[in-house]
Amino acid sequence: MRRKTSLVLLALAVFFAALSPLLRWYAFPRLAKIPANQYQDMVLEAKDATLLDYGSMTAKKVPKVTIVQTLKGDVAASEKIEKTVGKDVVVWDGLSYVQGPDGKMVSEIPERYIFDAHTQAPVHAPGEMVDGDPVKRTGIEFKWPFLTEKRDYEYFDAQTRTTNPIHYKGTQTFRGVEVYYFEQTIPWTKVPFPKTMPVKGITPETVAKTGTTRWYTTVRKFWVEPLTGAPVYGEEIHKEELRGGTLLGGREKVTAFAGHVKMREDYIEHTVDLVKSNRLLVLLMTSYLPWGYLTLGVLLLVLALWLEARSRRPAPAKAERPQPVTA
Repeated sequence: MRRKTSLVLLALAVFFAALSPLLRWYAFPRLAKIPANQYQDMVLEAKDATLLDYGSMTAKKVPKVTIVQTLKGDVAASEKIEKTVGKDVVVWDGLSYVQGPDGKMVSEIPERYIFDAHTQAPVHAPGEMVDGDPVKRTGIEFKWPFLTEKRDYEYFDAQTRTTNPIHYKGTQTFRGVEVYYFEQTIPWTKVPFPKTMPVKGITPETVAKTGTTRWYTTVRKFWVEPLTGAPVYGEEIHKEELRGGTLLGGREKVTAFAGHVKMREDYIEHTVDLVKSNRLLVLLMTSYLPWGYLTLGVLLLVLALWLEARSRRPAPAKAERPQPVTA
């Protein structure tokens, strides 16, 4: 009976020992993915910013500029692209909407971002664009890969339509969560005007005829939770200028926007709580369960060997009963 039990325990030990690396290296890369129907929004603010008054074409100090960013998954588009590329794909329709302190629109830039649901690598398909212009992204945008590493990544900048390194600057603690801090600097670069302008009747084409150009620079900062690859916080030191042309009345340049853009406090709290819950799920599949199964397998193996050793131990010899002495 002991031997049969030891064989069963040995089989279970092999099963759990094999399940440990299988869960970590086979199941996790296939199960961990961004849902195609995800929707999220975020509000950022630049307080005491500088903003161009298009009526007088002069830069003025304003108490606050608000940026609302939304990302909405297009499930139908994802399924259509998946049939052609043969892998899980997410299609995000994004919108960056900027409004001044009076609530009026300053600019709005739509995007369509198509990427691998597991690795977050870009997937090139019809419809990939920024503000209506077709683009072919390289590098990541919005989200880092699961199990983010302590290294530099390539990050896509929607304003310049270019990809540039974003540098790992160290490990920090943010609101009780261990995060990797990344920073990217985009030098002054000539960029297109938004298709939707804040003044009725003015279009990028009419501005182009004046010879005035738009320039942009930013220092982009992200604090990324490494297991999920999700940014828990972000900032930008953002500057835009209009340069040259008759629109400026002989001036060399004028500030269109300058401000230190930060996430609003309520969105920070929501994002941190969401990342903490998702982090637990990733830990279960990459650490807790694999190590737990491996430990269980070792314990079962030890128990099986112990029972096997006991079953092979010779039984103690029976003592002979003393014979009665007869006269």
